[in-house]
Amino acid sequence: MSAAPKNQKKKIRRIATEEAFSIPEVAAGLRDVARAPGDSQDLILVKRIYDAPKDDKPMASLLAHLLDLEVMRLRDMDDNNVDMHILSLTAPGVQMFDADTATSLAALANDRLAEVVRRHPTRFAGLATFAPQSPQRAAKEMERAIKKLKLNGFILNSHTNSEYLDNPKYFPILEAAEALDGCIYIHPRAASDGMAKPFADYGLDSAQWGYGLETSTHAVRMMVSGLFDRFPKLKICLGHMGEAVHFWSWRLDYMNRNAQNRGAAPKLKLTPSEYFKRNFVITTSGQESHLALDYSIKSLGIDNVLWAIDYPYQPSAPAVAFMDSAPVSVAEREKLYHGNAERVFHILPA
Repeated sequence: MSAAPKNQKKKIRRIATEEAFSIPEVAAGLRDVARAPGDSQDLILVKRIYDAPKDDKPMASLLAHLLDLEVMRLRDMDDNNVDMHILSLTAPGVQMFDADTATSLAALANDRLAEVVRRHPTRFAGLATFAPQSPQRAAKEMERAIKKLKLNGFILNSHTNSEYLDNPKYFPILEAAEALDGCIYIHPRAASDGMAKPFADYGLDSAQWGYGLETSTHAVRMMVSGLFDRFPKLKICLGHMGEAVHFWSWRLDYMNRNAQNRGAAPKLKLTPSEYFKRNFVITTSGQESHLALDYSIKSLGIDNVLWAIDYPYQPSAPAVAFMDSAPVSVAEREKLYHGNAERVFHILPA
């Protein structure tokens, strides 16, 4: 086979790392949740998507795109030269159901996901969901997802019943993730009950502001709790340019040192910023700013930043244009587009 002309650009593999899907059974369950009494801020979006009026065409289209995996999605990927989606069950996943229902639906969603990946192994990889409501059963499902279903990591939609992963009850989940070398992608959901009220106005409950603050709070709790001294090889992924955690690195380190000195926080082996560089990677999902990308690369290193679209919540074309035009070298662009994703999520090179 003859070599490509020197003036012809080498095609770079594009792996998008935060791409949402659902299955009809989870969608039906969330419709029931939407119709039941409750005051969780997640219900704002859940009702809009899963119990929308029949004439709400944008929400109907969004749900259709979430449920579709092999027609509209593949067409969109082809139209935008996206080689692979790393699929994950869309927020709030199974975390608003009772433990038994959540455990059953998680296994079903993982089975369906694995089937799609098997049918399209060059186009899809998958992050397994699990039910944190039952940590021991969650750990077993995590093991099944990696060892039997051959999925590529895990998805968690931040808090569960307003509790975070620094709570020791969830340590079986972290033990499983570390033992399986499976990165946990912590995706946002609406604010936990204790911090919800300020986000009730102005549309701040979701992606505009609340999601990022809720998920960054989760990440910071994990770092300052001492959790990563117990689980030093645990890997966590945050989307949306790291939920801005690393923009606070200096102040986190300084103030946490003060908190440790006055006995308000556990003594740590490393600083929060050191844990963030060692135990976290971030993606660009829904945050298409070259300035933020440049800071993230300089702050965390090129190996800790991955490209994502956030399909179908965000359009593909601008996300591709953003990374194609990023002021980085060819080698750096290859890491951002696919090399880091291949390493973190155990995807075979093309």
